[in-house]
Formats: sequence, C-alpha cells, structure tokens
Amino acid sequence: MHKPVLLNEVLEYLNPQPGGVFIDATINGGGHAEAIAKQIGKTGKLLGIDRDCTLLQSEPLSYKLQVTSYKLVCDTFANIQHIAEEQGFTKVNGILFDLGFSSFHIEESGRGFSFLRDEPLDMRYNTESGASARDIVATWPEEKLNNIFFTLGGERYARRIARRLVEERERAPVSTTAQLVEIIRKAVPRAYWHGRIHFATRTFQALRMCVNEELEHVAKGIAGAISLLASGGRIAIISFHSGEDRIVKELFRQYEREGIMRRVTKKPLRSSRVENAENPRARSAKLRVAERVQKKL
Repeated sequence: MHKPVLLNEVLEYLNPQPGGVFIDATINGGGHAEAIAKQIGKTGKLLGIDRDCTLLQSEPLSYKLQVTSYKLVCDTFANIQHIAEEQGFTKVNGILFDLGFSSFHIEESGRGFSFLRDEPLDMRYNTESGASARDIVATWPEEKLNNIFFTLGGERYARRIARRLVEERERAPVSTTAQLVEIIRKAVPRAYWHGRIHFATRTFQALRMCVNEELEHVAKGIAGAISLLASGGRIAIISFHSGEDRIVKELFRQYEREGIMRRVTKKPLRSSRVENAENPRARSAKLRVAERVQKKL
C-alpha cells in the first residue's frame, strides 16, 4: 500500500480550508489528495494530475475524492499551467508536487521499475510515449550511458557498468530487469554486492529518471504552477533526489529575489523518526514550501 510521505507537514503548510482550490500535480494513489479533499469539502475544488493513466482510472482514487468537487487529468505536470487553465483552475490556494514514484510502479505495474522482479525493461510512467529503458540500454553509446548513471544515479562504478552493458548487448539484446541486474553484478566489485543498498539501485534510478525526463519536467512544472497561484497561495514540493531538490531550492530563491515568492521553509523539512520507522520511503524525502506574494509574473 502506498503511504503519503510528510502528510501532516503538507497539511500544516498548505492549510486547506473549506471552499479552497487545490492542485495535486502528482496525485498517484491519492493519499495526499484525500486528506486535502476532506478539508476543502464539497465547496472546494481539487485538480489531480498524473502521467500514469492507469492510476487515474482506479476506483479507490475516485472513492477517496468524492467528498469534494474534483477533476483528474492524465498528463505530465510539466503542462500544469495549460491543464489548470483548461479545467478552470485559476487563483489556486495550494499546489502539491510529490516527486517520488509509487509503490504501484514497483509492485504492480510490470514495467521494470524494480530490480527485485524479472520484468520487461520499460520504466515509462506513460507507456504511450517516449523511449523506454530497453531503447536506451540498446542504443545509447557508452559515454552517454556512463553520464546518466553517474549524474542521475550517483553511481561510482558508472563507467564500468556502461562498458559492460555495451559489451553484453553486442552478444544479445538486453530486454529484462534480470539481464540488466546480472550485467551490473558482473561489472562491479564483489564487495559492492553487499553494500548498504542493492548494487543495482543507482543504475535503475538513473534509467527511470532519464526515461521520464524527471529533472527537466520539475523546472517547467514549478514555473507553470507559480503562475496559477493566488496571492498568498502556497506551493509545496516533496523531492527524493538531490538533483530535484537543488532545482526546487534554486528556483524558490530566484522567485524570492524577483519578489514573486516568499520562501516559507528556508531549509527543507524532513520526516520524523516515527514516520521513518512506519514508512522507510520517507527517509530521503525533503519538503520545501513557498508562498505567492504578487499577482502576476
């Protein structure tokens, strides 16, 4: 079951009130959205966006949101401004981005997000568009693979993994997670097999972020979201990757210098020990919040 991270902190800082207008830009399983919906009630409006159409079609999600007026749109949050304006969501009181990916993708999607399951190498949130992980590992040159493994995954053995991958794909197509895990295992030192995290973690993270253009979408999504906020409206962003958090931090600082936003949290909020024990996924989460202070960009 997917548990929303930093839920209490999100509610505290977004402070949803009856009749409020809110956007969950990454609605996923609806954990955060359900709590917001309960607080804004029937007189409020909630827009939910997600790249994965499968998640938006689930009955549990509709059930969670029935306490308010809501609309769901399958698209990337990079298009949030166009989506919101088209759906009649302007002068928004609060917008939430949870940049993590769902337990659904690991446990149920069958798209190769997990290195613990033998599945086709896809990793796309929206399977109708874009290159899959299989396309990338099959066609990208060694140097380009090394670059994404290192920059997006922070993988210390990125070059060795990229070299081994290119060698192995010349012998046979690499099309499943099990094949990729074995290639990584052979590429890294034996001592690396028994580290604090699984030896394939960083490579899989890098591929997922690359496939879904996650860093590129963050900057565009934030800019679009800020243009939708009412004066005094807030944007809350939960990130799990240092690259994402860096983008959020720098954009919030930039908008504050320009007199558009006020940073509500100067430093990111982290989950409590209690939440970490109940939901280990929360350990790497960082929440930053900013408030709109003028009407137009």
